[in-house]
Amino acid sequence: MIAETICSAVSAAGLGIAAVTAYRKRFLSAARIAAYSLVPIGLVMTGVVQWLADTAFSVTAWAGFGVLGVAWLLFSTTRAVERRRGGTRKERKEAKAAARRAAAAPTASAPSLGPGTQAATRPATAPRSGSTDDFSDIEAILKKHGI
Repeated sequence: MIAETICSAVSAAGLGIAAVTAYRKRFLSAARIAAYSLVPIGLVMTGVVQWLADTAFSVTAWAGFGVLGVAWLLFSTTRAVERRRGGTRKERKEAKAAARRAAAAPTASAPSLGPGTQAATRPATAPRSGSTDDFSDIEAILKKHGI
Protein backbone atom coordinates (compact mmCIF):
# COMPACT_ATOMS: atom_id res chain seq x y z
CA MET A 1 0.00 0.00 0.00
CA ILE A 2 2.77 2.43 0.89
CA ALA A 3 4.77 1.50 -2.23
CA GLU A 4 1.81 2.37 -4.43
CA THR A 5 1.42 5.73 -2.67
CA ILE A 6 5.10 6.55 -3.12
CA CYS A 7 5.00 5.62 -6.83
CA SER A 8 1.90 7.77 -7.34
CA ALA A 9 3.58 10.73 -5.62
CA VAL A 10 6.70 10.33 -7.74
CA SER A 11 4.59 10.24 -10.90
CA ALA A 12 2.65 13.33 -9.88
CA ALA A 13 5.86 15.22 -9.07
CA GLY A 14 7.39 14.19 -12.39
CA LEU A 15 4.35 15.35 -14.32
CA GLY A 16 4.54 18.68 -12.49
CA ILE A 17 8.19 19.09 -13.44
CA ALA A 18 7.30 18.18 -17.03
CA ALA A 19 4.60 20.89 -17.06
CA VAL A 20 7.06 23.52 -15.82
CA THR A 21 9.60 22.41 -18.43
CA ALA A 22 6.99 22.65 -21.18
CA TYR A 23 6.03 26.14 -19.96
CA ARG A 24 9.69 27.13 -20.54
CA LYS A 25 9.37 26.01 -24.19
CA ARG A 26 11.53 22.91 -23.78
CA PHE A 27 8.99 20.51 -25.20
CA LEU A 28 11.38 17.65 -26.02
CA SER A 29 12.73 17.59 -22.47
CA ALA A 30 9.20 17.93 -21.09
CA ALA A 31 8.02 14.92 -23.09
CA ARG A 32 10.98 12.87 -21.88
CA ILE A 33 10.36 13.82 -18.24
CA ALA A 34 6.67 13.00 -18.61
CA ALA A 35 7.57 9.58 -20.03
CA TYR A 36 9.87 8.84 -17.10
CA SER A 37 7.29 10.03 -14.59
CA LEU A 38 4.59 7.75 -16.02
CA VAL A 39 6.69 4.61 -15.49
CA PRO A 40 6.10 4.28 -11.70
CA ILE A 41 2.33 4.65 -11.99
CA GLY A 42 2.35 2.12 -14.86
CA LEU A 43 4.22 -0.34 -12.68
CA VAL A 44 1.64 0.15 -9.91
CA MET A 45 -1.22 -0.42 -12.30
CA THR A 46 0.29 -3.66 -13.69
CA GLY A 47 0.93 -5.10 -10.22
CA VAL A 48 4.70 -5.22 -10.52
CA VAL A 49 5.17 -3.03 -7.46
CA GLN A 50 3.04 -5.33 -5.31
CA TRP A 51 4.98 -8.35 -6.55
CA LEU A 52 8.31 -6.63 -5.82
CA ALA A 53 7.15 -5.58 -2.36
CA ASP A 54 6.08 -9.14 -1.59
CA THR A 55 9.40 -10.47 -2.86
CA ALA A 56 11.50 -7.90 -1.00
CA PHE A 57 10.04 -8.86 2.36
CA SER A 58 9.98 -12.61 1.75
CA VAL A 59 12.61 -14.72 3.51
CA THR A 60 12.10 -17.54 1.03
CA ALA A 61 12.75 -15.22 -1.90
CA TRP A 62 15.99 -13.97 -0.37
CA ALA A 63 17.07 -17.54 0.35
CA GLY A 64 16.37 -18.34 -3.31
CA PHE A 65 18.51 -15.40 -4.40
CA GLY A 66 21.26 -16.71 -2.11
CA VAL A 67 21.06 -20.18 -3.66
CA LEU A 68 21.22 -18.65 -7.15
CA GLY A 69 24.28 -16.65 -6.08
CA VAL A 70 26.03 -19.77 -4.78
CA ALA A 71 25.23 -21.61 -8.03
CA TRP A 72 26.64 -18.74 -10.09
CA LEU A 73 29.76 -18.67 -7.90
CA LEU A 74 30.29 -22.40 -8.40
CA PHE A 75 29.85 -22.13 -12.17
CA SER A 76 32.28 -19.24 -12.49
CA THR A 77 34.87 -20.86 -10.20
CA THR A 78 34.82 -24.16 -12.06
CA ARG A 79 35.12 -22.38 -15.41
CA ALA A 80 38.11 -20.38 -14.17
CA VAL A 81 39.85 -23.49 -12.84
CA GLU A 82 39.10 -25.38 -16.06
CA ARG A 83 40.60 -22.58 -18.17
CA ARG A 84 43.66 -22.43 -15.95
CA ARG A 85 44.27 -26.16 -16.23
CA GLY A 86 43.76 -26.16 -19.97
CA GLY A 87 40.43 -27.92 -20.26
CA THR A 88 39.07 -31.28 -19.23
CA ARG A 89 40.96 -34.55 -19.57
CA LYS A 90 39.03 -35.43 -22.71
CA GLU A 91 39.88 -32.08 -24.28
CA ARG A 92 43.56 -32.50 -23.36
CA LYS A 93 43.64 -36.00 -24.91
CA GLU A 94 42.05 -34.65 -28.09
CA ALA A 95 44.57 -31.81 -28.20
CA LYS A 96 47.49 -34.23 -27.78
CA ALA A 97 46.11 -36.49 -30.51
CA ALA A 98 45.69 -33.51 -32.83
CA ALA A 99 49.28 -32.45 -32.11
CA ARG A 100 50.52 -35.95 -32.95
CA ARG A 101 48.54 -35.96 -36.20
CA ALA A 102 49.91 -32.53 -37.09
CA ALA A 103 53.45 -33.70 -36.38
CA ALA A 104 52.96 -36.80 -38.53
CA ALA A 105 51.20 -34.93 -41.35
CA PRO A 106 54.30 -33.95 -43.39
CA THR A 107 55.47 -37.58 -43.60
CA ALA A 108 52.01 -38.83 -44.56
CA SER A 109 52.05 -36.94 -47.87
CA ALA A 110 55.66 -37.87 -48.73
CA PRO A 111 54.79 -41.03 -50.76
CA SER A 112 52.77 -38.91 -53.19
CA LEU A 113 55.92 -37.03 -54.16
CA GLY A 114 57.49 -40.08 -55.71
CA PRO A 115 60.08 -42.61 -54.60
CA GLY A 116 63.13 -41.16 -52.94
CA THR A 117 62.16 -37.50 -53.29
CA GLN A 118 61.18 -34.99 -50.70
CA ALA A 119 59.37 -31.67 -50.91
CA ALA A 120 62.46 -29.64 -49.95
CA THR A 121 64.71 -31.22 -52.63
CA ARG A 122 62.26 -30.92 -55.52
CA PRO A 123 62.86 -27.80 -57.64
CA ALA A 124 60.17 -25.18 -57.23
CA THR A 125 60.19 -24.12 -60.90
CA ALA A 126 60.13 -27.59 -62.46
CA PRO A 127 57.11 -28.11 -64.71
CA ARG A 128 54.75 -30.92 -63.91
CA SER A 129 55.21 -34.01 -66.04
CA GLY A 130 51.48 -34.57 -66.43
CA SER A 131 48.10 -34.40 -64.86
CA THR A 132 48.73 -37.60 -62.86
CA ASP A 133 50.92 -35.66 -60.41
CA ASP A 134 48.04 -33.33 -59.66
CA PHE A 135 45.73 -36.22 -58.88
CA SER A 136 48.31 -37.99 -56.73
CA ASP A 137 48.62 -34.87 -54.55
CA ILE A 138 44.86 -34.68 -54.21
CA GLU A 139 44.69 -38.39 -53.37
CA ALA A 140 47.34 -37.94 -50.68
CA ILE A 141 45.42 -35.05 -49.15
CA LEU A 142 42.19 -37.03 -49.15
CA LYS A 143 43.92 -40.07 -47.62
CA LYS A 144 45.47 -37.87 -44.96
CA HIS A 145 42.01 -36.68 -43.93
CA GLY A 146 40.57 -40.20 -44.09
CA ILE A 147 38.33 -39.64 -47.09
